[in-house]
Amino acid sequence: MSIETTAANEVTVLAQLAGMLRELLEEYGLDAEDTGEITMDTTFHDDLELESVDLVALSGRLREHYGDRVNFATFIAERDLEEIIALTVGELVRYIVGSLRATA
Repeated sequence: MSIETTAANEVTVLAQLAGMLRELLEEYGLDAEDTGEITMDTTFHDDLELESVDLVALSGRLREHYGDRVNFATFIAERDLEEIIALTVGELVRYIVGSLRATA
């Protein structure tokens, strides 16, 4: 797969993931102005203020959207607490793209 295809996939997945995150945040009464733009560098903890329970909710949304091709629990289980706290949207986007490519 070419770099251009990977980049295009990352842009698509970022847009999909950002949409899921906005829906999740809206349930807490936050809107796009509260969160700002969600980019590859956005952190789940510091920027979006998501807690572990929120990541469980996100995991459910990922399963709904991508099915069993993306295993968020495995992705998180490979990290220690500091890595989870520092987790960026971009890291998850790259994992999703890789998982989708591996199951294509």
